[in-house]
Amino acid sequence: MCDCPHHFTEENRSLMRKAIALSKEKMEAGFGGPFGAIITKDGKVIAEGYNQVTSSNDPTAHAEVTAIRNACQALGTFDLKGCEIYTSCEPCPMCLSAIYWARLDKIYYANSREDAAEIGFDDALLYDEIPKPIEQRSIPTERLLEDEAIKPFKDWQAKEDKVPY
Repeated sequence: MCDCPHHFTEENRSLMRKAIALSKEKMEAGFGGPFGAIITKDGKVIAEGYNQVTSSNDPTAHAEVTAIRNACQALGTFDLKGCEIYTSCEPCPMCLSAIYWARLDKIYYANSREDAAEIGFDDALLYDEIPKPIEQRSIPTERLLEDEAIKPFKDWQAKEDKVPY
């Protein structure tokens, strides 16, 4: 099955409408920007999240990240294989990374990153910064005490009771 808009199911549309409604409801309630996300498993809503950056003074409290946190708590796992995310906007680089780390199976989004930029949520700097060599990034970054920091890495590598992820 292709991902052409006419092939989306009514269930897909309904779940996206929930994410969009959540974005509007929580934005109007003063929690933060107009972003909402729903995580499902087998078509059932497991968790929701919405932007809480300004209300919680947490720059990482984007809709997708809060939805992932809530889904992991609800399911008692850090691995969301078998789950899908419906988000009212194309995920920013941080949220996209979190989605990959959480191992979600699929992303559905409504507004594009260009739509977000038009209302003041422009992630172009981040997309531009990531591929740059460290020394060329806009925030100065220097390596320090790598000879000391490598010890816990080696300990982790040798740890027999670690939970790999």
